[in-house]
This record gives sequence, C-alpha cells and structure tokens, in this order.
Amino acid sequence: MTDRRDGGRMGLIAEFDIDCDALPLTGVAAAVPEATLALELQYNHGERPMFIVTATGGAHRALETAMDDAVDVADWTRIGESGETRRYQAVPALSFEEQLGDSLDDLAGLEALATADAIIERIEAQPGGWRQTGWFADRDAFGRFASFWRRNAGFGLRRLARDGDPEPPGEGLTDRQDEALRTAYELGYFDIPRGATLREVADELGIAASSTSERLRRAQTRLIAETVATTWPPLPN
Repeated sequence: MTDRRDGGRMGLIAEFDIDCDALPLTGVAAAVPEATLALELQYNHGERPMFIVTATGGAHRALETAMDDAVDVADWTRIGESGETRRYQAVPALSFEEQLGDSLDDLAGLEALATADAIIERIEAQPGGWRQTGWFADRDAFGRFASFWRRNAGFGLRRLARDGDPEPPGEGLTDRQDEALRTAYELGYFDIPRGATLREVADELGIAASSTSERLRRAQTRLIAETVATTWPPLPN
C-alpha cells in the first residue's frame, strides 16, 4: 500500500455498478429483487471465501429457496435475524475460475485488483451484477479498477467524491447532468492538460458531443451557483 503522507495525494470514495451476472449471488438477487443483499467475504476460509449475506426485505422463504437453487451456493446457514434483516453464511459451490472463467477473459487482471490501493467497503448483489462502494488511494487506482470492468464486463459510476470532503454540492443536478460531470471527471476531461477529449466523454456516455457539452455547461453552472449561494459573501451594492 502507498503511504499517502509522502505524496499528498487525495483519495476518492466511489459508488459504482459492475454489470456481470456471473458474479456470486446475482442469481439469488434476481430471484428475490425486492430484497437487498449486502455481502462480506471471509477471506480466511481458503480458496473459496465464504460469504456473510445480510438480507433486508423480501420474503424469507423465497430468499432461502433461491439460495437452495443457486448454482454458486453449496450450503447456507441462517445466523440470526432482527426484524426484516436476516444474516446468513453461504458456502461457495464454485472456485474463482469456475465462477467467472466463462465471463471474464482476464482473470489474472481481476486477481491483481485485490492488491490495488483500494478498500471495497460494501458489496451489494443485484440482478445482473454487483453495486460496490470503495475507497481508492487516488484517481489512478480508481481508474485501473474502472478500466478493468469496462474492458471485461460493464461499469457504471454512481458517485465519486474526495475523502474528507463534506457532502458535495450538486443536489440540484439532473441525473444526466450528474452522470456527464462525473464521467468527464473520471476520464480526466478537467485535467491540465486534458486526459480526454469531449468526443471521448461523449462516446462514453453514448450521446453526441454537442449534447455532452450542453450537459457539462449546465452542470457546471448549477454547481457554481450553489457554491456562490452557500459559501461566498454577497457582493456589495
């Protein structure tokens, strides 16, 4: 791990979606979409780390039937429950290669991510993939992570913030403006010199460059207006 005291780098907190239905327990999530399934990996259990599954909402019987039927769950045990929340220990039925080998070409690259300057704080199994929240030492570390999933499956950024910052302004942005701004930032569009062109940002968003430019201008205008309104003193008359 890199000692940030030496480099003065600013860490990032990111929330993102990984679109890969081969990831563990996505089939269970698809069978019981009304349940929220948070996962923790117990790495001290050899080559097949067991999962702690915290399930909130959804019918108990439907969830447990889905785990019975899941091809990637060998066995499970209900550890406890409180209200609508249940906790399970799930034993994987598949090895790392068996689970993901048919869907990902670069398994070595995925293993390398485990040694990146990052901590994945939360994993949520969803139909079709995982939603994760993680801390990254800097944008390079986050970029390597995002690039891997873009190349091998699918990646959608939901939130990106610097660690230590208060909740950032931007509540007034539309979803499309927020997506455009965060995508441009992630790709390095605002760097000096630029790390990406407007066309590259537009291609990432899947829209025209003119539409991307308009969304970015509107998003920046809104952010500046919020900042001026909340942090700058009023101009003298």
